[in-house]
Amino acid sequence: MQNQQHLPIGKAVNYTPASPPKKHPLQGQYCRLEPFDIARHTEGLFEAFLTDSSGKNWTYLPFEAFDDIVKFRSWAENTCTGTDPFFYAVIDPNSGQAIGLASFLRINPAAGSIEVGWINFSPLMQGTRASTEAMYLMMQEAFKLGYRRYEWKCDSLNAPSNHAAKRLGFTFEGIFRQALVYKGRNRDTAWYSVIDSEWPTLEKVFVSWLDAGNFDDSGKQTAKLQYFR
Repeated sequence: MQNQQHLPIGKAVNYTPASPPKKHPLQGQYCRLEPFDIARHTEGLFEAFLTDSSGKNWTYLPFEAFDDIVKFRSWAENTCTGTDPFFYAVIDPNSGQAIGLASFLRINPAAGSIEVGWINFSPLMQGTRASTEAMYLMMQEAFKLGYRRYEWKCDSLNAPSNHAAKRLGFTFEGIFRQALVYKGRNRDTAWYSVIDSEWPTLEKVFVSWLDAGNFDDSGKQTAKLQYFR
């Protein structure tokens, strides 16, 4: 498109600003996401994180692993109870225990952009159907709320996070060099996104992969997520 001065401009958009995340649970087949609550989730989540005995899950997060529940509770109260970031605890439906953490952040309803981050899945859910479903549920919720752009950002050296973004259908957009300083070190940030026009097709991919028929009795997948794409 061009304007009256014959300069290229973006296509016209009739866009209604998105809604902020709402305080309701997101229910799946293999997990449930509940808005983080100090009283309900702190103890179980702390115990789940202790199963990561090396503390490596915290390597690319701004904080180190916690070995004291009092300090963890204080951190959670200061970090996980606001509206941006908006945190969810990932709940094991069988035990009712919180086993992971993730959030929406950099929430911009007017622009229609929202990011998923602060992801820390304990070993109790890593590599399980619940870990993929949790990401599906949050992506689904974001587009239901009217967002146009769903972002994923991570340290460019964080190989598991970069791999996860690509596996989940995000498009790599580039590296922001020297974007942050954290833990006394540099971070070059890798940017990924999914946009609203891509979501209907991607949603079908998630639904097909998560179908119970795609797993054997031991829970092993028959076909990888990439197969359905």
